[in-house]
Amino acid sequence: MANYGIADIKALRERTGAGMADVKKALDEADGNQDEAIDILRKKGLKGVAKRADRSASEGLAITHVADGAAGQVGTLVEINSETDFVAKNEKFISLANTVLEAVVAAGAADLESGLAADAGGQTVGDLIDAEAGILGEKIQLRRVARIEAPVVASYEHKTSQDLPPQIGVLVGATAEAGDVARDVAMHIAVYDPEYLVRDEVPADVVEHERTVAREIAVGEGKPEQALPKIVEGRLNGFFKERVLLEQAFAKDAKQSVGKVVEATGGEVTGFARFRVGA
Repeated sequence: MANYGIADIKALRERTGAGMADVKKALDEADGNQDEAIDILRKKGLKGVAKRADRSASEGLAITHVADGAAGQVGTLVEINSETDFVAKNEKFISLANTVLEAVVAAGAADLESGLAADAGGQTVGDLIDAEAGILGEKIQLRRVARIEAPVVASYEHKTSQDLPPQIGVLVGATAEAGDVARDVAMHIAVYDPEYLVRDEVPADVVEHERTVAREIAVGEGKPEQALPKIVEGRLNGFFKERVLLEQAFAKDAKQSVGKVVEATGGEVTGFARFRVGA
């Protein structure tokens, strides 16, 4: 049995830019050892492996696709990275990104692994990217894939610089009743970067950590012992209002929370995804 897993394949692909099949063969030969696998790939002379192995790809673009599905709509969001913004705005890179998105959508991919394995004209997306990386002369990678299914899916792409492709991509899933505000919520998410949809999604250990920190700060400020519980809960609520989408002040009307705006429609937001290139 191979002495490596999916995480090892992903890590080696990111380090070398080599195709998935080549990475698996190298890991098999190296019995799972990453450094030995890199040497094997280099000795085989795979295009660009040695030069791209340790480069960082933190530029690129985030793009979305929304289409009708069996039970409503399906949204797909991908982030594709390059090393420089010069390549990020290159027509060949943008064309590659669109081809990758089309392949990911056609495959119904919902995560990075299935996205890389998606068919792209007789080859996998991973191998297509590797081939194009050799032409563009930079490390290119598909970094993330997200998929949202809901009665209504809204998308939003935001440019942080007018001469570059979109750097932030957002998908929002909602019920039909909330469809009219879904795009506004997507734009809000692009700016305010919530981590959770509702407070119940915040992991218990994160909540407990915030509660502990809030208490320590209050004690350090010399607050009386009897007042600490109320102070701690107040600061914890502040944490939720900062990190939880439905509790954030709405970008278009700070007097209302996102939750209140959605609630007024009689519908609800069911999920969201947000990618910012390199973040």
